[in-house]
Formats: sequence, structure tokens, C-alpha cells
Amino acid sequence: MKERILLLAIITSLLVLLYFFQNHMNTPCAFMTILIFMSIYTAYMQIAFKHRVRKQRKHPVEKNYDYTPYVSILIPAHNEENVIENTIANISQIQYPHYEIIVIDDRSTDSTLKVLENISNKYNIKYFSRTKEAFPGKSAVLNDALKIARGEAILVFDADARVKPDFLKELIPLLEPQQVGAVQARKVIINREQNLLTRCQDNEMAVDTHFQVGRDSVKGAVELRGNGELIKRAALEDVGGWNIYTVTDDLDLSTRMQIKGWDVRFCADVCVWEEGVPSYIPLLKQRRRWIEGSIRRYLEHFYDVLISKDMSLRVSLDMTAYITEFILPVWMVSEMIIQSYRFIKDDSNWILSSMALSTLMCGFFIVALFYSLRKYVKLKPVDNLVQSITTSLYMIILWFPLAIFIIFKIIFMKNNLAWDKTSHGSVGQYSKINSDELKDETKNKNETDTLINV
Repeated sequence: MKERILLLAIITSLLVLLYFFQNHMNTPCAFMTILIFMSIYTAYMQIAFKHRVRKQRKHPVEKNYDYTPYVSILIPAHNEENVIENTIANISQIQYPHYEIIVIDDRSTDSTLKVLENISNKYNIKYFSRTKEAFPGKSAVLNDALKIARGEAILVFDADARVKPDFLKELIPLLEPQQVGAVQARKVIINREQNLLTRCQDNEMAVDTHFQVGRDSVKGAVELRGNGELIKRAALEDVGGWNIYTVTDDLDLSTRMQIKGWDVRFCADVCVWEEGVPSYIPLLKQRRRWIEGSIRRYLEHFYDVLISKDMSLRVSLDMTAYITEFILPVWMVSEMIIQSYRFIKDDSNWILSSMALSTLMCGFFIVALFYSLRKYVKLKPVDNLVQSITTSLYMIILWFPLAIFIIFKIIFMKNNLAWDKTSHGSVGQYSKINSDELKDETKNKNETDTLINV
């Protein structure tokens, strides 16, 4: 109930602010206010990143490869008979001195458990099966696995993950500083060229990398992404493990760790490849879960964020800035409804106002995508521009209606915990790719994205 009241209060405040803009400021002035805020914060992140690059070049700090804590690799698997053996074969190629692999058969109804039984000795893995009565969801799975895990650090992979052999060697040094609680690797879509949807998802991952690098540069609220997240056990135990009452275990854990004062780092030079969702309805279900989980974790931890004595001011401000990605769709729809009403009342300003807002948002996404695709995907200029525009429209069409629906759902509908599993292995030729065949997307060394704090 308190989440509904809080969200309703936020939306009401937004509508009041919109009313103020409509009646006490002219439209260009209102849009300039939004544009200036977004531009200043984006420029702030970019300046911070450039400063870190220059600082690293003048005073290089090498990674400490002697830091080699024991790592427990956890791989939850629910109905993953199509991909799990190839995933384990790939993960087993990791070159690191001290680690174990624990695979959890989470109430599977297919042959996942049988596959694990057949390959456990071949790949020297541990595995166990959860009963049908076990609490559902990835968080519950990981909490169960944590009870038998021996690692000082916990590395979580999805059942479709693919990595290069040096994954841990390059990622683990970033976890060494005492205040760092977790590190997230860059996610890349392995079946990028399958169709338009998978290509847009990979482009979306690229722009997410761009913003995560920026947030890391300002020591902001970097978020874990579930697949390829490396977590210090001490930090995980400090926050009480994973929250079983969330549908986005990674985002919820990120926020709770930051409330406790732990830093979350992002590593753009180390990649984890995963399958993109090739069809629209499953993609819609996946993103619905992501958006609902993200909004609910903000609402659930809102007061903790406000009163936390351990969370830094930079993390708080960064987290606040990124809440706007869910408020913005409501703003746009409300704006268009108001201006359409004014149009009916013979006020011609509606065209200027609505078009200006839409153009502003599309322009912001296109610029961010163009920069990100140039840096991380290495597209030719013309292809870069076309895909930036296409992916911008994809993001607006996909995220905006879903965000509005989820906000409506939280306020007016019953809270039913629904963890919709994303199917893996639909693309056979990608499920068998091993680490030697992965294209080298990590050699983007013009500017070092991952830097050691000095």
C-alpha cells in the first residue's frame, strides 16, 4: 500500500509541475529547462570520464593480478536443457586459479537435471536440484546456492552466458578495494544479426554501457545487470543476500548495497555474451518485468535512500536523476493529452509543444546511441546514423507504453509477483559458440573505460 501511495504522490507532483509549466512558463522555456538539466548531467559524466582517462595516463595504476580470492560461480537453470551443457563447457574454460562452478536446477520440468547428472564429472561442477515446492525466482535460487558456496566472491551467470577465458582475471582486480562491493561486466548480444529486434537489443546494451561508464566515472549509482555480476561475499552478507520478493534481483541488490555504502563498479573492457530475444511477445514480457522490478525497488527503498547515512551524495543524486527515465513517459503522455484538449479549444500551441517534446527526447536518444555505437559497436557512419534512429524509435515504442502500464498497474492493480523466464537456446548456432570463437569486442583501447581508482 505504501508503494502505491508514494507512486501516486510522485505522479501527482509531476502533474502539478506540468500544470505550472503550462500556465506560468512558455513552452520553449519549459523545454529548455529539461534540455539544460539533461545536457548538464550528461556533460558532467563525460567530463568526469575524460578526467579519469587523463589521470590514468599521467599516473598509471596497474591491475593487481596477485589479488585472487576464491570465486564461486553460480548458474541458475530453469528448463535450460538446450543451452546448459554448452554454457558450462564455456565457463569451464575460464583461466583463474581458484574457483568452483555451482549449477542450480530450479524446478525444471525438462531434462536439465539429467544433463547435469551426465556432465558433472566431465566438467567438475557441483549441482543440486530445488524441489517443486521451493520459493520461485532467481533470488531464491541464488540464496540457496550461497549456503553451499565457498567463495569470497560470488560470480553470477545466466544459463546462456558466454565469456572469454580471461574473464575473471581481468574483472577480479576491480573488486579488490575495500569499499567496492560488486563489479558488473559489459553485456553484449551474441545473436545481434539475427533480426531487427536482436540488433536493437545489442544497440540498447551499447548505450547502456555508455551511461554505466559515465555513472562509474562520477562514482554514481552503477547498476548490476544479473548476467556477469561479480559480488564480494562480505557485501552480499551485509545486505542480507538477495531479496526474494523482487522480480529484478540485480537492480534490487544494487540499490540495497549502495544504501549500505558499498560501491558498485562497471567494467566495459570485459564482456559477457548472451542471447537476445528474437520475437516481440517474449521481449515484451522480459522488459515488463525489468521495468516493474526497477520501479518497485525505487519505491520499496525510497525512505532508506533518503535517510541512509552510508550512501554518498553523488550516488543519491545519480539515482534521483535516473528515476526520470520512468517519469518521462507519463510526462509526455500527459503533455499530449493536455495539448490535444487545447487544440480542440482552438489553441494552436499544441503542435509546437508536443512536437518539441517528442523531438527533444528522440534527439537525446539518437545522439547518445550514435556516440555509443561508434565507440562500442564500431559501425560505419551511415549505418551508425540509421541504426541510431531505428533503435531510438524501438526504445520509445517499447519502453514508454510499458512504463505507463506498469505505473498504472502499481497504483490500481493487485501486486502479483510474476517472474517470467526468458527462454534460451532458440538460436541453435549461437548456443554452441565457445570462448575462442567469440568476436573480440573488448579491444576498444582508444580510451580505457575501466580504470583503477587512484
